[in-house]
Amino acid sequence: MKKIIIYPILLITTYLFAQQDKQLEPKLENIAWISGNWKGKAFGGITEENWSKPAGGSMMATFKLINDDKVSFYEIEIIREIENSLLLQLKHFNNDLKGWETKDETVDFPLKSITKSKVEFEGMIFEKVNDNEMNIYVDIHKKNDSVETIKFNYKK
Repeated sequence: MKKIIIYPILLITTYLFAQQDKQLEPKLENIAWISGNWKGKAFGGITEENWSKPAGGSMMATFKLINDDKVSFYEIEIIREIENSLLLQLKHFNNDLKGWETKDETVDFPLKSITKSKVEFEGMIFEKVNDNEMNIYVDIHKKNDSVETIKFNYKK
């Protein structure tokens, strides 16, 4: 008769990995770790995002990119609970607050999945590295119909 040996460390590691990848409900409190003042570098400049804590069924953020000591553009972003899911929406603005999108148009990112350390929207992923660091991956659609994924590494 063969003996089965179970290694406790392997079981604990497997359990912790499974817990981290466990799908969570599409509720704002499950992504509250996104809130805070985040700074990083991208597009050859300095980036900053300020995310509010969940309140009133939404979270909101402002984004700005600074190149050569001047703001290149801004964004206003929201994540809101809608129809048993989450939806990320944003609008872009030039440095003089003239909008890129039309008055009633938004750039929308429907939710795909949430785990303890990752929120995946179609075209944008938030990844918690630790309490003071996160990565955001954004799909940028080019004029030639190709898509480039840009990584934003942020620290509080």
